[in-house]
Amino acid sequence: MFGRLKRDASSKRRSVSEDWIATLPREKLQVFQAVVREWESAHAMMSVALDEALSFRARGELVCAREQVSVAAELFARLAATLVAACDSVSDSGRHVSDLPLVEPLNTDCFRGEIAQNAAHWNLLLHTVLFADRSRFFQKLRILSDTVGRLVHEFDNIAEDLSQGVSIHPSDSRKALACLHFDFNTCLCESEIVLKAFLRSLPSEQLAVFCGELGSLPAAERVRQQLRARARSFRVSA
Repeated sequence: MFGRLKRDASSKRRSVSEDWIATLPREKLQVFQAVVREWESAHAMMSVALDEALSFRARGELVCAREQVSVAAELFARLAATLVAACDSVSDSGRHVSDLPLVEPLNTDCFRGEIAQNAAHWNLLLHTVLFADRSRFFQKLRILSDTVGRLVHEFDNIAEDLSQGVSIHPSDSRKALACLHFDFNTCLCESEIVLKAFLRSLPSEQLAVFCGELGSLPAAERVRQQLRARARSFRVSA
């Protein structure tokens, strides 16, 4: 009898799509909109810088192209640092929330590059093995954070070679940057979905504490160094 009641209660939990289309209470909506606005504004600036770098290169203006690819890499790193720190804040705050939202695993079809596709494959595998929804939630946040770190690390390396004019195959490098940019955008969208669902599940009395954590994120350069360290440690252990 108890087992049946438990299954019935679980079946009534909100789906991921229901959490996404649902309207948040006013205070939570303001937090969500402010965070997403900052993320998307930073992403737009980084995208413009990358597009300009590719355009300069196509016109043969190599000096301008190298300058802009360096700008794009710096903006990419700053946004990635903010995104990883936010994911870590959600994870930390989530440990004090009893009813965490459901999550779906990353979809390999939504990514283009090997780094993100491998992460999505690993996430799907763990999602299948882990039957507890809480474990799935924290696992997805960790994989999102690690994937962003590896993407920005790879972007940095390629952009540095291009900016210094030492890239062996510049055309392939530019395609790689575009691919990394695409996959990062997918990670950004996934993070927005998780954030909104988490805010909906977060008890109202915990909102102020969570906002305080979001508002006191560590400096971008420090997180950037942490991202690089994560990427290096991953390569050593792989």
